[in-house]
Amino acid sequence: MGFFDKFFNKDKEKELDQGLEKTKTGIFDKLSRAVAGKSKIDDEVLDELEQVLISSDVGLDTTIKIIERIEARVAKDKYINATELHALLREEIVGLLAESNEKEIEEFKIPEGAQKPYTILVVGVNGVGKTTTIGKLAYQYRMNGLKVVIGAGDTFRAAAVDQLKIWAERVGCDFYDKGMEADPAAVAYETVQYAINNDCDICIVDTAGRLHTKKNLMNELTKIKNSMGKKMEGAPQDVMLVLDATTGQNAIEQCRQFSEATEVKSLALTKLDGTAKGGVAIGITDQFKIPIKYLGIGEGINQLQIFNKKAFVESMFDKSETSLK
Repeated sequence: MGFFDKFFNKDKEKELDQGLEKTKTGIFDKLSRAVAGKSKIDDEVLDELEQVLISSDVGLDTTIKIIERIEARVAKDKYINATELHALLREEIVGLLAESNEKEIEEFKIPEGAQKPYTILVVGVNGVGKTTTIGKLAYQYRMNGLKVVIGAGDTFRAAAVDQLKIWAERVGCDFYDKGMEADPAAVAYETVQYAINNDCDICIVDTAGRLHTKKNLMNELTKIKNSMGKKMEGAPQDVMLVLDATTGQNAIEQCRQFSEATEVKSLALTKLDGTAKGGVAIGITDQFKIPIKYLGIGEGINQLQIFNKKAFVESMFDKSETSLK
């Protein structure tokens, strides 16, 4: 039994389909209009496809790459039927995602061979769903029997510490904080120390929702990251950037800025269920070669899915068969 069949059950498939409903409707309504009445894939169809992808927040650079690959496939394989465009598009997007998501995680667990505690630094701007994502992630780890501690490194925003504490109590994990206005780098250092002393499997450190345009605040993220490394060599093993899918192309700029400050290693894309801009997932992972680990597709505590490129593309294309015919 393959990964897709083993870990992606019918319930998860349905949940993902619902989460991507606005995105796939937007893309394929536009795509069906683009190929209406066409008997072959010509320059006009490809121009229309380019506009569809750009308007779906895939991004210009990634769109051009996809178009060029489809042009090469058309020339090589001599496709003449425009209704086959969805199959070409599906294959090329899967191939593109595979370049950055070659090794997909299978379960919410410590990566094989990773040092324990496995430390995760979570970054992102205000309002992207960072606190919620941390809570959902901790919940999934706890459901797999792992001991988790959450460190409240967002010490500036009112009630941020309390919100994270509520999540920790809700999921049944440990919690470490030094209160409001504490030095976040010290919180990060001491949370790692707590994880070591208390034999925790997972250590997740929150940070303030930095405005990515504020250089001094971004520099502080670098300080927080370095403080974790001083306590335990190699920490944090993962720097996870949380991005709000509803922001579209602005999410790409956020990814650029945070990558410069903290060497982002993975992405969590939230609020997919509330936007038609899910195409941004394709552009971000292509441009930065950073794997997407998680998708937030609802408010429920269990509505954080492990990203699977095949499942993602299959869900986006599940109505294309009828839309393009």
